[in-house]
Amino acid sequence: MKKSHLKSPDLLPIHQKDRKITKLGFSFMWVGMCVVLAAFAIGGSGVMSLSLPWVILATVIGSLAIGFFISLIADIGIEHGLSFPVYMRAPFGTIGTHIPSITRGVTASMWFGINTYFGATAMNGILNILFGFDNWFVCFLIFAVVQLVNTALGIKSIERFADMAAPVIILISLWMYSSLSDKAAVAGRDIWSWAESPVTGGAAFTAFLVVIFSNMGFWATISADIPSISRFIKAPANEKNWFKRNKGSLIGNMIAMPLTQTFMIIIGAVAYIAVLNYDPVVALQESAGGFILAILLLMIVLAQWSTNTAANVVPAATIFSNVGGPKFPFWAGVITAGIVGTVVQPWTLFGVIIPILLIVGGILSAIVGILFADYYLLRKRRVNVPELYEDHGQYKYMGGVNAAGFIAWIIGGVASYFVPEYGFLVGFLIGAVIYYVLAKYWWFNKYRQAEIEDPSDEKYLGISVGRDWVIEDHSYEPVAEEIPNNVDLY
Repeated sequence: MKKSHLKSPDLLPIHQKDRKITKLGFSFMWVGMCVVLAAFAIGGSGVMSLSLPWVILATVIGSLAIGFFISLIADIGIEHGLSFPVYMRAPFGTIGTHIPSITRGVTASMWFGINTYFGATAMNGILNILFGFDNWFVCFLIFAVVQLVNTALGIKSIERFADMAAPVIILISLWMYSSLSDKAAVAGRDIWSWAESPVTGGAAFTAFLVVIFSNMGFWATISADIPSISRFIKAPANEKNWFKRNKGSLIGNMIAMPLTQTFMIIIGAVAYIAVLNYDPVVALQESAGGFILAILLLMIVLAQWSTNTAANVVPAATIFSNVGGPKFPFWAGVITAGIVGTVVQPWTLFGVIIPILLIVGGILSAIVGILFADYYLLRKRRVNVPELYEDHGQYKYMGGVNAAGFIAWIIGGVASYFVPEYGFLVGFLIGAVIYYVLAKYWWFNKYRQAEIEDPSDEKYLGISVGRDWVIEDHSYEPVAEEIPNNVDLY
């Protein structure tokens, strides 16, 4: 009997014993993920109109808000061990999942390319200082291969690298902030009050909102496919309390990410105040040299590496593996992500980074809204997981497509496009509301959903009732293995 293309080994639910990421490990992953050129760009663009305290306040609000959305969707991975493209079979269909998933996969690959280029220029700078070598494209290829190999070795390898890189990144970031502040002072600019072209009234409020939603749009991609990472986070079995079960995720999303994101926004802002360029490497090259500059550049390399493996390559590779089926394993998805990230020539994308963030964030926010409505409002966290892996199961819908999901996504995405400053909020709300109404009163009346008809905890919940989902090749029954209550998770 031919193996279903839905049952790729790399996409099966993650069991309790295979969840390797600790609370500290996930937080350290966030430290690395937040150090990217786009974060510095938000800070730099913010102080063009607002003083730094207002930019910081807007960043904190935006980061906490998106951290909350990320934590909500992360429960899909924690509760059921499911990745993003697999769960997307519920609101989009077993075939339909590929279209929105590939949108995210290509976006993640582009970010991989952008961050690799940023890191490669820093690597080139180090080699130039130490050995007189100067060829950024060779550095780009080497850096890309090293990151892809690290990712292909698995999630634990990624966490180990984050554990090593995060303390170094924090220390060098503090040093970078101090150096940039001194440089701004020499230029006669007070970092806490200076703004290039200060605005007031309604214009100031609009600029404030742009910073908030830029930060939210910045992580909209992760809020959509966080299950691909959160399914590896350790969580207590038989824990019904949502907050206790998601503690490992919440600490990273609501504490580590907002703190690090805000600090990186500050560095980008101070770099712009100092030399009118939000790129801290460019800003520091004017005042630092030799070994000191090499250390600063090393921080950029480590940060891009840590960011790419967790935030970009893992989600993209998981998505491409889902599209390719059992004969297209995770490592092949990793290679595909690397190829796509290079073909798009990321070195040409810097000039449009903020508009892209706002537009893509809005489009993907509609998916976040659809996931929220499907998982929490309609299914109430109960999922008929084995059917997600069946070609002719309840999620096949109409030829493998859930029309309610696509209608909601298109309308939400289009609406967010026309109001990019508020794109995330508009996309999320419209996507969630339209999907809920269409699914509840139309689509799920035509295609009955077992977990909605019979919302049984024992049949359709995962780790909170001590269940590891086991997918059988030739069974349609929800087969489960019980996790002993006395398992020591920590």
